[in-house]
Amino acid sequence: MTKKNKSALTEKSGVSKPKTTSRSSAEKIKLNRKKHPSVEEFVQQIVLGDITFLSRAITLIESTNPKHQLKANKILEGCLPHANNSIRIGITGVPGVGKSTFIESFGKYLTSSLGKKVAVLAVDPSSSINRGSILGDKTRMEQLVIDKKAFIRPSPSGTSLGGVAQKTRESIILCEASGYEIIIIETVGVGQSEVAVHSMVDFFLLLKLAGAGDELQGIKRGIIEMADAIVINKADGDNVKNTKMAKIEFKRALHLYPPKENGWIPKVLAASALENKGIDIIYEMIDEYISNAKQNQFFDKKRNKQNKFWLLETIHQKLKDNFYNHPKIMERLEKEISLLEKGKTTPFNAAKRLLKIAENKNFD
Repeated sequence: MTKKNKSALTEKSGVSKPKTTSRSSAEKIKLNRKKHPSVEEFVQQIVLGDITFLSRAITLIESTNPKHQLKANKILEGCLPHANNSIRIGITGVPGVGKSTFIESFGKYLTSSLGKKVAVLAVDPSSSINRGSILGDKTRMEQLVIDKKAFIRPSPSGTSLGGVAQKTRESIILCEASGYEIIIIETVGVGQSEVAVHSMVDFFLLLKLAGAGDELQGIKRGIIEMADAIVINKADGDNVKNTKMAKIEFKRALHLYPPKENGWIPKVLAASALENKGIDIIYEMIDEYISNAKQNQFFDKKRNKQNKFWLLETIHQKLKDNFYNHPKIMERLEKEISLLEKGKTTPFNAAKRLLKIAENKNFD
């Protein structure tokens, strides 16, 4: 078929011939960089406050892909000189206490009334069955999510320490480098998540409910010992009376614990996130705590202590990953489990044999 006939056939069928466009080498490089930005571009854009690059960098941090982890580590190193300039606040409480509503109300106060840039790292509980997470914090914080001074990042808790996303601490560094002055970390409110969050924040806030049998549970769990302040949430409507009684109970409970290392006496406040009542007083209290901590050198001391803690935790996690992912261990582990099921060995002897293999291997 001739070129003329092909052209006529194309016109007859109504199919237009696609136009070919040529791009310069510079344009192609630019497009490739947009798709796979370099470490330098990531750092530059994060420091400039680009939310897209910040989100993509956090995704790299959370990835289990070795190449992604390598790139994420380089990005972290580049952002580190611009970090450590925020106030880190941990907020916890049992499911149903109103954490998301409180954080939105608190966040809006910080951005609107005080002009602060606020990042919320919300850790969603992962299913123990299929490892899935709903990640619905952005849906629950309808107003804060559209605030230009706010950044909300929900992350699955996975199987990491206490239900706290394993890479939350690295995400804090990126958010600080991006200019966020207040970093709020919301825990899942179950298990040992409070312990993990307490080890990465400057101020630890515990939300409680009044009139729900929560007073005794709070004392029983010993969570009060870690709290720098207790806030009775949902202090509105018919719950106002119960809130006053709960404040008295929690103040009494605070006397059961030894004084804080920095001399701070934890306070008990009431708030209504729904009606935006008491939010300003809570921030004033946190600001007072931070000022005192910086004056008596406790602020830096605590952060140094936290850095050491996470150094050891990272080493433990790395050793654990290397152990379970080593082919020899994986192979032998199945055999030991089989022996256990048949009643031919004990868990302790099986562990000894597995560890013996580890001692004779040079794990990468």
